[in-house]
This record gives sequence, structure tokens and C-alpha cells, in this order.
Amino acid sequence: MSGLGLGLVLHPTRDVTEVVGIIERWANRHHKSLMVRAEDKHRVPASVTPVPADQVAVLADALISIGGDGTMLGALRSAVLDPKPVLGVHLGRLGFLVEVEPPELPEALSRLLSKDFTIESHACLACDVCGDDVVAFNDIALVRQPGSGFVTATLAVDGQQYGYYRADAVVVSTPTGSTAYSYAAGGPLISPAADALVVTPSAPMAGISRSVVLSPDEKIRLELEPNSSAVVVEMDGLVFRDAATEGAVDISYRRNAGLVVRLDPLRYQERNQLKMTLLDLPFLPEQLSELLPDELRRRTQRELPPPC
Repeated sequence: MSGLGLGLVLHPTRDVTEVVGIIERWANRHHKSLMVRAEDKHRVPASVTPVPADQVAVLADALISIGGDGTMLGALRSAVLDPKPVLGVHLGRLGFLVEVEPPELPEALSRLLSKDFTIESHACLACDVCGDDVVAFNDIALVRQPGSGFVTATLAVDGQQYGYYRADAVVVSTPTGSTAYSYAAGGPLISPAADALVVTPSAPMAGISRSVVLSPDEKIRLELEPNSSAVVVEMDGLVFRDAATEGAVDISYRRNAGLVVRLDPLRYQERNQLKMTLLDLPFLPEQLSELLPDELRRRTQRELPPPC
């Protein structure tokens, strides 16, 4: 990456001034170019080149996502046709895809320049929504409009009818997305190292009532029944189509669709352990203690009574 050009992907509403300033100063010292989509040019210094939104990932050698997991997912989607390494920077709230804190950025960028990092590959769902192509790195969901009844849809796998759903929502997720909407709807946790799709109904009233875990090579079709309520189609939590009353969603699994930069895989693994703990997995107290910062861990050990 000797001619490194970085594309900046900004959180849509939070103040990114401090983080962009750190990146700009580093880029000036190392004579590297920065670019951002034209719509965001008022949020960055004049030295950052504005380009059309669909050209940021095309022209950049790597992307810097400034925000949380939602911003990171957007960066991955923007580069899905030609995956580029994406480095995530925390901005405010804790994220689990993002990698570094703002003070760590200069070192992280230098490591990116010298290729001193590893790549974590992510799969996506390639979806045909009534003729429109979309991708989702977490999940795609058919969700009922409030007060309009239930989502009623049939499930077919490789052309074979499996049954039907009558539920508040039907969620199809990747392993990464299995800890998000699917989990909240009662779905299983899928290891990030696995290749699988999981289909989970939320608040099922009839039909298929449990999660279905499928091979990545199987193709899924969800088709609305004539008696279905109006349905919202969500992609990674964003509304893609509103008030659909007919049609089908065809979903296939695409490996290696996103490239996430990892500078410290062990720290990321520990963060994932904490995430699993927040999802009620039974970690031992000493395992939780190891995930705390040193000072907080020492203070906790002083304050807690010894085990019986």
C-alpha cells in the first residue's frame, strides 16, 4: 500500500471533527490522500477530496469507518463489489466490528500503510428484493408494519417448499448477524468462524416456529402470501422497502464479501467474549474479570468478597 489512498466513511450524525483531524494530520505527514463522498465535504477539511458516493470504495486502497457497527456495515456494503480493507474507529458507543480508539489511530494507520495487520473475512447475504439487488452483512428482515397484522410468507430452499411463517417478522442472518436481530427473536448464536444462514421468526403465531439453520450453498426464497399484512424490508436494520404487500426475496450467501482490518486479534476475541457474556452465556467470574481494564479489575477484586 505504498500509494495508500484512504476513503473516509462517516457516521451520519455524530461529530467526527476530532477523528478526521487525527487522520488528516497523519496523512499530511505521510503524503497520503484522503477522500470522502461529496455529500460529506462540509464535515471535513478542504484537503479531503470529495468524490461521488459510489466512487469512494472504488478509488480508495482502504476505508476508514468512523462511528460504530452501523457505520462499519455501511462501509462494508459500499465496497462489496470490490472488497477493500476496512478499519473501524470507535466514535462514542461501543462497537464490536470496529477496531481502534481515536488515540490509537496514528499507529494503526502506520500499520495499515506497512501491511502490519490481519484480515478478517466476512460473508454477506446477496438479496434480490422484487428485482432490486441489495446486500446485507448482518441480516435481512421482513417486518410487519405496526397495527397491520402479521407477516405471512412461504419459505423455499433450493426451490423446495419448506412451509410458511405467520409472525411479526422473519429474519435471515449471517453468522455475524446471528447476535443481532435474530438472537433477539430467539435465534441461535452462530460462531463467526462458521459458514451458515439462519432463518428466525419473531413472535410466530403459526407455521414454522423455530429457527432453521441452512448451508451457505442453499438458496432461500421468502414469498409473501396474498393474506400477508403490509411488510417492511430491512437490510442491516435500514429500511429498504416500505409497505410491500406482494413479491418475494431471494437470498444467497456470498463468502469473502467484506474485509475487516484486525490489528490485535486477541483483543478482538476478548471483546467478543464480553459480547457473548452480555448475551447471557454463563462465563465464570474470573473470566469476566480478565476482560476489565487493569485498574478496574484491581478495584473490583478489592471490593468483592471471596467466593464461598
